[in-house]
Amino acid sequence: MAAKARAKNRMDKKIRDKTVTEKNMAEKTIIIEKTTIEKTTTELKNEIRAATDIEDFLKKNRSSMVTGGLPEWLNMLLAQKRISKADVVRGSLLDRTYVYQIFSGDRTPSRDKLIALAFGLRLSDDETQKMLKLSCNRELYARDERDALILFALQQQWPVLKANELLFRHGFDVLGAPV
Repeated sequence: MAAKARAKNRMDKKIRDKTVTEKNMAEKTIIIEKTTIEKTTTELKNEIRAATDIEDFLKKNRSSMVTGGLPEWLNMLLAQKRISKADVVRGSLLDRTYVYQIFSGDRTPSRDKLIALAFGLRLSDDETQKMLKLSCNRELYARDERDALILFALQQQWPVLKANELLFRHGFDVLGAPV
């Protein structure tokens, strides 16, 4: 009898924890969705150069600042695109546990893992660039042959397998290789 009660308590706690986590993620998604970029990065850099008081600069430009991190942005994309994490796993060729850890913020993925994730999320090339920037990774560079191939595959909305065939044919490492 006591074992059943403990099992029920554990189950109740898991449900409460999941509900709290989902609520927190929803709140963070709302914060990110409300963030509107009003000024370009160049405009902000110029204002920083001209600023004499950083606090004043921050107050004036709060709405142009990026809030939240990569996990929040990724979860917002899931909601916007109406796809599941399982779809992302299938579309990225990444390990299920690894993908879930990226979305929860428990893992910091490499640039290649993020690019594989972009295919799983069905991101445009611009959205992929934003994700790479947000994660402090180097953006895809059209003068780099491998990056040019990846950009082409993203623009063509190819699945990651077709992108990998292209990379392999040109002698480059493929995306979504095991963790």
